[in-house]
Amino acid sequence: MEAEEKTRYSDQELIEFKELILEKIEKANDQLAFYKAQLSEFSQSPDGHIKNLEDGISTVENERLMQMASRTQKHIQHLQNALLRIDNKTFGICRVTGKLISKERLKAVPHATMSVEAKNMRNPAF
Repeated sequence: MEAEEKTRYSDQELIEFKELILEKIEKANDQLAFYKAQLSEFSQSPDGHIKNLEDGISTVENERLMQMASRTQKHIQHLQNALLRIDNKTFGICRVTGKLISKERLKAVPHATMSVEAKNMRNPAF
């Protein structure tokens, strides 16, 4: 006989996920600070301008850093949203199927809002 299917994670499990997410937010904030420092460094040249050859290189690097900073900010926002779901005790519940998302998936991607099953339904493999 199968055990009754869980409808949400226990308070203890939610605490464990919260600790994981807080660690990830801290690392992401460190990474974001690094990108911002790099951007600040690139924007300041000692003589007020950059030489022609370096100008093209620094523009590409600047754009790359801005893109990385933007992605990191979005990642932090997704993690913060996951913390709200923990507080609301809705964390780990698939928004498509209403079933629990596997612990393995949440440990790898703690801000996930869809189970692998739901994700595959939305984006079937070719």
